[in-house]
Amino acid sequence: MRVYVVDNGGQWTHREWRVLKYLDVDTRIIPNNTPFDQLDVDALVLSGGSPHVADEGEKMGRNGEYLDRADFPILGICAGFHFMTNHFGGRTEAAGKPEFGKATLIVDEEDEIFRGLPHEFVVWQSHNDEVTKVPDNFQVLAHTKSCPVEAIKVKDRPFFGLQFHPEVENTEHGSEIFQNFLRVVEEWHR
Repeated sequence: MRVYVVDNGGQWTHREWRVLKYLDVDTRIIPNNTPFDQLDVDALVLSGGSPHVADEGEKMGRNGEYLDRADFPILGICAGFHFMTNHFGGRTEAAGKPEFGKATLIVDEEDEIFRGLPHEFVVWQSHNDEVTKVPDNFQVLAHTKSCPVEAIKVKDRPFFGLQFHPEVENTEHGSEIFQNFLRVVEEWHR
């Protein structure tokens, strides 16, 4: 299985790559300006990054092209998640209460990405922005006390978005979240 990590300038992009590598996935980090036609992958991870997506979407490179043309699963993390929601008609704005460090995730809908995980567990946050309007074809899967949209799924495509960082050691069940995403990839390509 080949899953590339799109580098959007996130501080933990290399950790996303490392988790996939540990899970025995053929993976590498690619620049976010890589043309879609040069991708030969089974899935993509859109990394986090420092851009305020609502104001600096151009810093997200070709993420829009990937979302428009992909016929494979995509997992957006933090800024990758923000870009995904904005790209499909949602809105991201400054968070009422930015989250940094530990938070308790409450899973509202288990779906594929949280399959087999507890209803509540600790996740690691690092964000000033949050999704304030969810596109019509998105389903909210989880929230925290101060952030109502922590995880989403696009209803008609195998796209997922996470506000928190499953790639860092402080997030409980982070590896299992990646494993669940890889199961989605396997099922999609059957």
